[in-house]
Formats: sequence, C-alpha cells, structure tokens
Amino acid sequence: MDTERGKALVTGASSGIGAAYAERLAQEGWDTVLVARRRQRLDDLAGRLRETTGTHPEILEADLSLPEDLARVVARVAAGDVGFLLNNAGINGYGPFAALDPDLLAKVVNVNVLAVTALTRAAVPAMLERGRGAIVNVASQLAFAGSLPPDPLPQRAVYGGTKGYVVTFTRTLAAELAGTPLRLQVLCPGLTATEFHLTRGDLPVAGREAAVHEDGGMPVGQVIDASLTGLEAGEVVVVPGLADSGPVAELAAAEQGIRTAARGGRG
Repeated sequence: MDTERGKALVTGASSGIGAAYAERLAQEGWDTVLVARRRQRLDDLAGRLRETTGTHPEILEADLSLPEDLARVVARVAAGDVGFLLNNAGINGYGPFAALDPDLLAKVVNVNVLAVTALTRAAVPAMLERGRGAIVNVASQLAFAGSLPPDPLPQRAVYGGTKGYVVTFTRTLAAELAGTPLRLQVLCPGLTATEFHLTRGDLPVAGREAAVHEDGGMPVGQVIDASLTGLEAGEVVVVPGLADSGPVAELAAAEQGIRTAARGGRG
C-alpha cells in the first residue's frame, strides 16, 4: 500500500454501494474510515475488512443530517490524511411533495447537499497540498429525469433536485480544479440492487443483515466497476450502464447552446 495516498473515507458505509465500495477499496490496500448511522453494521464491516484484507478500518458513527455529527465528520476529513472521499450517504424522502413532513425534506437536503458540500470542502485543501486525491460524489440517474412524470418513477421532487445539485456541483468543481492532480467524479447509478428503496430515510433499515428491495436493479459490483474505470479514464460524469458517453457530451453541448442563444435574446 502507498501510505502517501492517505485513507479512504466512505459515507453511507453500512450497506449498499457504500459498504461494497469500502470493501473494494480495502481490497486495493486502502485503510478506510467508515461513516454511517448503524454502528452494528459498521462493526461487522470493519471486522470483515480486517480479516479479509489486513487493512485497518476506522469507525465513525454519525448521522449526517445532524449538525453536530456532520461537524465531527468534517473535522475528520479536514485532519489531512484522507486521500479518497466517497460521498455516498443519501436518503430519498420519496412521496408527494405537498404531503411530506417538512422535517424529512430538510433531512434530505442536509444529507444529500449540505454534507456533500461540507465534506468536499474539508477534503480539497489537504488533497491539493498533498498533490493527489480523488473525490467521488454519488448522485443518481434521477438527476436527469426532471421532466419525467412520477409513474413509474418515484415521487421525488426534492430528491431529484438534490441529485441535480450533486451533478452540477461536481462538474463545476472539476472544471475549477482542472490542471490539478485531483480527480473528481459524479457517479450516477440507476436502480441498483440495494436496500435504498426500503425506507424514505427518516429511519435506517433495521437489522444487521443487508437487504435488497424487491425492484432489484444493477448489481452493486457493476456500479463500482464503472466508477473505478471512469476514475482511471478521467471521466467526471459516470453513468453505469451507459455504453456510449455521447449523451453526456450532448448534455454539455445543450448547456452551451442555451447560454449562447440566451445571450442573443432581447428583453
């Protein structure tokens, strides 16, 4: 292991993409910092990593929707030894907008937007000083579904908005940091075989054993393969299952077209 690269901090590490990504990084020799709400799940994962990879995982139990918990994780990232940051923690808050509890919607924004922003800000200065580092922010293909109706897709106005933020934030920051040794990526999976849809996020899924929602989806390993392959290739926007990156390029071209056309308008 190259100790100069630091540790890998993974949020949402108690299940799904976060747990599997942490295992993959540990297999590659990274010591990990595992962040999530469910301490028992983190203990189980840390035990597996020690036994199977010989790495030295660190556990940080935290609910990123709580300011005091987020502050603890921000301080840990800012300590300067994090060379890989996976901002994976997220909750969906699915449901009809007018009927959802405002506290739940605030929680969705706090976890999906505020935590991602704060943790990225804590990581970047030390990574720049070290001259290396990678940040992967997990969004969703729903970030590109704003005009689509909520059937068969979920009712997701706030969730979709937060994931749209993660896409724009990461792309814009990557452009700002172009020419530096840092690698930034926004990972946009579609339906994935995890337990994500078993709760709206107000409470975590109970139990120590990971579950999978009935809708199934892409195997988690394929999502991680796409992410790591994209990092090696320097791809900022990674959409697992997208065989041709043309639509991503078309998105950038459409943005430029809108800006160009708007500058030519009057009124």
